[in-house]
Amino acid sequence: MPLHGSMNIQGAALLILLVGCQLSVSTDTPPEVRQYNSTLYAACKMRPSTSLPVGLPKVYGQVLFKQEYPQGKLKVLLQFSGFPTENAPVPRAVHIHQYGDLSQGCDSTGGHYNPHGVHHPNHPGDFGNFVAQRGKINTMIDSEGTLFTGLSVIGRAVVIHEKEDDLGRGGDAGSLLSGNAGRRLGCCIIGISPPSLWNMKYKAYNVRQEKRKLVDGGLQGS
Repeated sequence: MPLHGSMNIQGAALLILLVGCQLSVSTDTPPEVRQYNSTLYAACKMRPSTSLPVGLPKVYGQVLFKQEYPQGKLKVLLQFSGFPTENAPVPRAVHIHQYGDLSQGCDSTGGHYNPHGVHHPNHPGDFGNFVAQRGKINTMIDSEGTLFTGLSVIGRAVVIHEKEDDLGRGGDAGSLLSGNAGRRLGCCIIGISPPSLWNMKYKAYNVRQEKRKLVDGGLQGS
């Protein structure tokens, strides 16, 4: 066979392979996965519930998500403000809820997102409890949730609660459903975002962490 014929066959095979790879990604994931180097980003802008009783804190902030395709760990950056600056701050529970529906404030977001039909705290969006420092929560966690496949949390809601999550150890039905975490202080809907927001906030988060380490180190050495 002439050399140019062999090169044409190899070129065609390579083209088919590349197209096949692109199709396997595009049919299972949003196009942003290819656009952002096999990584998907999402964001959720936290606002106080519209049905919030007088006396409870009005929480603002955001929840940012990053996950590498196809099976990377979902990283979640939580940044909230508006909590009282009390000496003994109350731990606050944060969960992903089933519906991205804010028509009745946070009350219309449904129960915990529970695709596997298991007890709390084994839902993929059971983030746990967080304690505000000087009125703010600023932390990063790994989550069992995902931005991919039919189990994606995109389009669902993040809710921050009034009380501490009892982690399923409360001994009643409410504990196994929601951890008895109390009223819903704030909520937001998870949507796909560009990487710029994550990159900016993640960089600022790391700077704060480094400063904190320096301060803690100085206190221990004094």
